[in-house]
Amino acid sequence: MKKLFLGLALTAGALAFAQETETKTETKTVSASPLKKDVQPVRFGIKAGGNSAYFSQQKFGINTQQLGFHAGAFVNIPISKQFSFQPEVLFNQMGAKDVMYSTETDNGVTNVKTKAQSRVNMNYISVPLMVQMRPIDKFYIEAGPEFSYFINGKNKGETTVASTTGGITTTTSSSHSQDIDKDMINKFNFGLGLGVGYDITSNIGINARYVNSLTKIDKSMSAAENNNRVFQLGLNYKF
Repeated sequence: MKKLFLGLALTAGALAFAQETETKTETKTVSASPLKKDVQPVRFGIKAGGNSAYFSQQKFGINTQQLGFHAGAFVNIPISKQFSFQPEVLFNQMGAKDVMYSTETDNGVTNVKTKAQSRVNMNYISVPLMVQMRPIDKFYIEAGPEFSYFINGKNKGETTVASTTGGITTTTSSSHSQDIDKDMINKFNFGLGLGVGYDITSNIGINARYVNSLTKIDKSMSAAENNNRVFQLGLNYKF
């Protein structure tokens, strides 16, 4: 009888130990890397907007700003919650405008105003490589290099003469246009960009950027007085 009770006790103890072992599970917490925490997915998008460009040897002002546009595509690659990398491929217009002379004469009977101005339109394929930092969710600051390749361009000139006699004004104008000689242009253009942006919605955003080129445009001139400056303002859409 004692052996029977002893056997039952040993069996019950073994079963209780086995059940306790099964209910005890080891919990191991794997903490996410702080760099990857809350990282958004990679997103593709398109962007377009206006350009206001001038050359480095010119004084910044309304009379030197050549208007153009930029358009292209980008991919936004998040690195962490605050940082992302955004390469872009853009069709990008640069150049400059210059008022060559502006005169006015008045002989008491007729007033004559003459204005001559020139424009340089330059078309590039640009590849900005921007690093973006978000101090808050919807706003970001960006900076990075921009590599551009010159495609083609035109030199344009226009002369306008406005003659006023007895309160009646007659305006005449003449213009000329010629292709830029590609052999005179440095086809590769390198610059540094700095900008800001704001996400209006999760898909639509606005961006402003300034790009200062460091390479010369005309091969015969020094780079210090012969490179591109451009302000960009545009909209972007993320898919």
